Amino acid sequence: MPSDFAFKALNRFHGAAIAISRGKIGWTGAKMPVLELTTIGRKSGLPRSVLLTAPWQDGERMALIASAGGNDKNPAWFLNLRANSSVTVRTADGTTKMNARITSGDERTEIWNAAVSEFKHYAAYESKTDREIPVVVLEPAETTGIPT
Repeated sequence: MPSDFAFKALNRFHGAAIAISRGKIGWTGAKMPVLELTTIGRKSGLPRSVLLTAPWQDGERMALIASAGGNDKNPAWFLNLRANSSVTVRTADGTTKMNARITSGDERTEIWNAAVSEFKHYAAYESKTDREIPVVVLEPAETTGIPT
């Protein structure tokens, strides 16, 4: 399993590729859309950005899988959005204020199964950990009643 340092280094490299290409490359990864998620640090109160893949989309809604490569700990971005669900999402199409919602029950199962069905590596991550890997749905803030 890659270390936290390796994940951060890969994220920096990926971000640099997007910047250097002026957004022409880097917006897909493993055949999934890539997005830049900006949360507010739960301890620092400062913006924290990370590049992630979105294995499920339904219109403007998209899902993130907080797998951390099968690590036993939830990723920092998940802990941040759990503390503050207002996030900013940048994609190849632009930047949007969104609201993050942690799924549960049938909704989580449905999205998880759809992601695993298309992207088998999520099942491998699940087999490496005892925790239930969280599934987060991002929805445009205007549809959730939060002003943008």
